[in-house]
Amino acid sequence: MAGVATIVAFHAHPDDEVLLTGGTLARLAAGGHRVIIVVATDGIVGHAAARTRLDELQASASILGAAWVVHLGYADSGHGPVLYPDPPGRVRFARADTGEAAARLADLIRDEHADVLLSYDPQGGYGHRDHVRVHEVGARAAAITGIRVMEATLPRELVIRALSPVRVPRLVVRHDRRAISAGFTPRSAITHRIDVRRFAAQKQAALAAHQSYASGRGRTARLCRVMLALPTPVFGLLLGREWYAEPGAPPGATG
Repeated sequence: MAGVATIVAFHAHPDDEVLLTGGTLARLAAGGHRVIIVVATDGIVGHAAARTRLDELQASASILGAAWVVHLGYADSGHGPVLYPDPPGRVRFARADTGEAAARLADLIRDEHADVLLSYDPQGGYGHRDHVRVHEVGARAAAITGIRVMEATLPRELVIRALSPVRVPRLVVRHDRRAISAGFTPRSAITHRIDVRRFAAQKQAALAAHQSYASGRGRTARLCRVMLALPTPVFGLLLGREWYAEPGAPPGATG
């Protein structure tokens, strides 16, 4: 990336900034670029205080070298068949008006004179309703502002292979095979693969900052604890690359 740029990394929940883009953000910040992390929600469905999750996000952002953290003000919609009622005074992101949310994001993009927006692929990765909404809101904000968009994702074929019963026993993490087979992005459509192995220690430390997430009871929390227990070189070997699809760009991963 030539010159000094401002990057807005738009995510659904605290911790997503690490799992999908942590190494990229650390690499950009180390290169002198200005990184702003925006989360749509506070990540709270009921297991932790909102202030705790946002404080952990701030700690993670500091480790990654981000300049600023912004919460758009929505509530976590949760993942599963039940979409709970809105909490007092807030709207769950899945129920948010796409145009209104996009206008909030577009205002920030303009105010910060941002050059690149990191968002999500149309599938929202594995299909979480808030991740899908991030893609929709990000795409609308990009249409309003004309900003360059890079959609964080994973190669679909790699995820299917990595989550095979042989490689990942179901006692570690359960997953919906149908959702995974239709999720993320086919390798042929990925335009950028970023080598972030040099920033593995930062990425792992940023993940560790999300203590309330890692101490939870869900399947992703169990997987998070497994990742945090890995020696840093192994962590870097497994999570040392990050992938993006740039709408309109020719296929074939670079970077």
